Amino acid sequence: MISIIIPVLNEADNIGNLLNHINHNTSASNISEIIIVDGGSTDGTKEVISNFNTSKGIQTILINSAKGRAKQMNLGAKHAKGSILYFLHADSFPPKDFDQLIINEVNNDNNAGCFRMQFDSKHWWLRLASWLTQFTWRACRGGDQSQYITRTLFDDIGGYDENYIIYEDNILINELYARHQFVVINKKLKTSARMYNKHGIWKVQYHFWTIYVKKWFGAPADEMLFYYKKHLG
Repeated sequence: MISIIIPVLNEADNIGNLLNHINHNTSASNISEIIIVDGGSTDGTKEVISNFNTSKGIQTILINSAKGRAKQMNLGAKHAKGSILYFLHADSFPPKDFDQLIINEVNNDNNAGCFRMQFDSKHWWLRLASWLTQFTWRACRGGDQSQYITRTLFDDIGGYDENYIIYEDNILINELYARHQFVVINKKLKTSARMYNKHGIWKVQYHFWTIYVKKWFGAPADEMLFYYKKHLG
């Protein structure tokens, strides 16, 4: 069964919609529980979660955590009961029957992977970036595509590296690529382009590329975080 783990921080506008989406696009027999790990929200996120009732009887668990997606996701994994972990951002909506699609891959010995991605934007660059996510190239990966991984493989890697406040998704993905344990499921997950809308597409893309290159040349986690906060934080 799958444990869905969602790290949140001030996601009152999104988390209710996501929980409803999960409720309408999964089978209860495939889902162990939905674990939402809150990093200190002050906008009503926790109230939205507490008031949510799934019509399928899937257990929804709210856990309080220190701030930081890596810490939040690791804590969620610690409480998870499923043999498959599915890490999902609060503004990313996976395709219909995503639970069964993940289980099918694991049954075929594909122990980690993600979905293709589609931004909720018609801008030509974001449409191109979305189209490129169908390929297995390492540079086309990111946490917004979501991440499924078997519990055994996650524990073997050691979970998310909590030294990284940003780029933590990519650090785990690097480990999976090094082990040749990654597939891209050819179904589209829709995610928000809110950061691009807030800061501008070219500004965000330039700084993301810069962070990627910095890591390529060995920049430590604190240098990458400083750069992110300076330009996008």
